[in-house]
Amino acid sequence: MDIGIPKEVKDSESRVAATPEGVRELVAAGHRVTVETAAGLGSAIADRDYEAAGATIAHDAAAVFDSAELIVKVKEPQPGEFERFRAGQVLFTYLHLAADEQLTRFLADRAVQSVAYETVQTPDGRLPLLAPMSEIAGRMAPQEGAAVLERPHGGRGVLMGGASGVAPARVVILGAGMAGANAAQIAAGMEAEVTVVDRNVDRLREIDRVWHGRIQTVMSSALAIERLVLDADLVIGAVLVPGARAPHLVTKEMVGSMQPGAVLVDISIDQGGCFETSHVTTHSDPTYVVDDVVHYCVGNMPGAVPRTSTYALTNVTVPYAQAIADHGLEDAMRRDHALALGVNVYAGHVTNQGVADAHGSPFVPLETLVDGLDG
Repeated sequence: MDIGIPKEVKDSESRVAATPEGVRELVAAGHRVTVETAAGLGSAIADRDYEAAGATIAHDAAAVFDSAELIVKVKEPQPGEFERFRAGQVLFTYLHLAADEQLTRFLADRAVQSVAYETVQTPDGRLPLLAPMSEIAGRMAPQEGAAVLERPHGGRGVLMGGASGVAPARVVILGAGMAGANAAQIAAGMEAEVTVVDRNVDRLREIDRVWHGRIQTVMSSALAIERLVLDADLVIGAVLVPGARAPHLVTKEMVGSMQPGAVLVDISIDQGGCFETSHVTTHSDPTYVVDDVVHYCVGNMPGAVPRTSTYALTNVTVPYAQAIADHGLEDAMRRDHALALGVNVYAGHVTNQGVADAHGSPFVPLETLVDGLDG
């Protein structure tokens, strides 16, 4: 199969969809890989490294898209890329379609076979292609929050770990999944006072087991969240409903009652955000203020550490990309139900319930479109 890896064009996005090691695996399996020139430079990977791994270097994006049956990316297509896609082409990337009606409708209208990393789900409920970026975003969130808490960046002027005789920052983390648990670990390492909120008591038990009370855990409820948020210096939103929009756990009214200079970091922003006052920002302009509360809502947080992120992502995506290339998308879905759950748009139809619900679009079960696919 012809596989194309274009250069990412989203603001400050320096990751690339495959490392030379990943390319070598695809080429060794008999596939042809075309990489756009300079696609890897942001991750400190040179064109010559891809050539040595067996890839062809294309000198513009058009050459990548025109030849490829399978496009492998990191982030969702930007409007300037839309017209490069053709009907029947397979797109494999992070999509987060529940938060992007324009892209959803384009992919359906153009009949692009769209597989989202974030909804590939194994039988035990794991999200293997989302996990590494959730891990990195979680680890970054306290760092970014700590910086924004500094007075020159608009924050309350609170040091995460406090000082002798001075209380540390109060950090509240909404969600105890991969991102939330990693955020809690880093915030605790910075010696902040950390509370994690989740509605899954088993996840809270695991945090208690590991941290022996160093990190506080609270069962999620509207009242508990309100009480914790109003006293917090930093709130990190790490809520995930696979494929669907994130729920607004922090309302406008809560934000208006928070301490001036408090900081909100919304890891959930790719799925619409879990703070009602959230909207997507970029690395070049990462924050804004609502009611004296600073919001950090960058939609591609791991893009700030592209070397780490690219290698972590390729470790998990390349086997799935190879399965698609080896067998074709339809047969690959039949062989692996986890991959089938990643298909959000197929043959012009929205095939993910959460995405369809988010935009009021008709939902068409994938098994009605693909013979031999179990529901």
